[in-house]
Amino acid sequence: MHKAEVISVGTELVLGEITDTNAPFLSRELAGIGIAVERRGTVGDNPARLREDFLQALSRSDIVLLTGGLGPTPDDLTKETVAEALGLALETDELQLRRIEDFFRKRTLPMPEDNRKQAMVPKGCTVLYNENGTAPGCWIKHGSKRIALLPGPPREMKPMFRQLLPLLAPFSSGVILSHHLRTVGLGESRMAQLAEHYLDLTNPTVAPYAKDGESYLRVSAAAATREEAEALCRPVLRKLTELLGSYVYAVDEGLAQTVTRLLRAQGKTVALAESCTGGGIAQALTELPGASDVFGWGVVSYANECKQALLGVPSETLQSHGAVSAECAMEMARGIRRLSGAAIGLAVTGIAGPGSGGEAKPAGLIFLAATDGDRSLERRLETGRGDRAHNRLYAAKQAFDLLRRLLLGI
Repeated sequence: MHKAEVISVGTELVLGEITDTNAPFLSRELAGIGIAVERRGTVGDNPARLREDFLQALSRSDIVLLTGGLGPTPDDLTKETVAEALGLALETDELQLRRIEDFFRKRTLPMPEDNRKQAMVPKGCTVLYNENGTAPGCWIKHGSKRIALLPGPPREMKPMFRQLLPLLAPFSSGVILSHHLRTVGLGESRMAQLAEHYLDLTNPTVAPYAKDGESYLRVSAAAATREEAEALCRPVLRKLTELLGSYVYAVDEGLAQTVTRLLRAQGKTVALAESCTGGGIAQALTELPGASDVFGWGVVSYANECKQALLGVPSETLQSHGAVSAECAMEMARGIRRLSGAAIGLAVTGIAGPGSGGEAKPAGLIFLAATDGDRSLERRLETGRGDRAHNRLYAAKQAFDLLRRLLLGI
């Protein structure tokens, strides 16, 4: 199997100002055509360090893909650095120059002189034209090695990668297919313990990891075709699903997607009453196309006055148990269901942190409730952490799981 390496270029990546989504995308796509990404690296806009990292990657890999540093500004030097390292001259691609000129002409903008350098490409390369910006990409042959230069913005890089697929075909050796068995409410270590007999498999392989309040088992198979790889994964996924039971909510599909699908299949709607999550559950739902089919009402009820005035939480409940309590959460769920007319009311209240409500109500204490009028479910969470972002995200994921269980009758 041919080996590939990905280098992400940009000081903003090194400083953590933006998250690199290009490298994971390329790793997944290359694995899908049987090219293994064995290393990924990040380097700032420094020609000397970029040259060093590039030459090291080229010495040990068959294919090197670089993203970023193809813009018009002086710090965009990926193309120049790679060409110099390979001993290639830069020359103007006239078609690319016309495309850049047309890009600005159609927008009735003057073209900065700096943009002309984007039409310069390494001599002898295959130019990858950019339909979403002004930076072209390049495919360079260097002996038995291949180098791809791709723009940094994902909306430009991803479509351009599709142009690479025919060029990558000779290096493809079958398929590496991965599926993610997703669980919620089950910690990574416990999940791995339950699945330990599967972790030593060689093809497919099974690997555990945790992400954003959930735990996954990645099942990966290598085969000549996608169909053969699917056939290898399918029985293992089935056995793992049986083993982990109701903790498994889907294969590959996200938690909000799963809940939306269940609601739509049952012809039901949900209304939300959120306190500590501040609308995070509603945001996750409405990121999905067609969310309006299953969700129409949401109230962010931080203040007790809102809980009382809009949701009808009795003052006695707040006085006796407090706003952060199982009793308040259930009253909120009932109230939003009554107010909206939705089939299900889902509510969350808690202390996101970093401050606490005293020893009895520490940061990370959260209560969830869901009701459809006939059946009600409650859940108490104690994260033991004062990390506000973590607690809010964790509460939202757990709320979706509570709704899932209500819909499935678990």
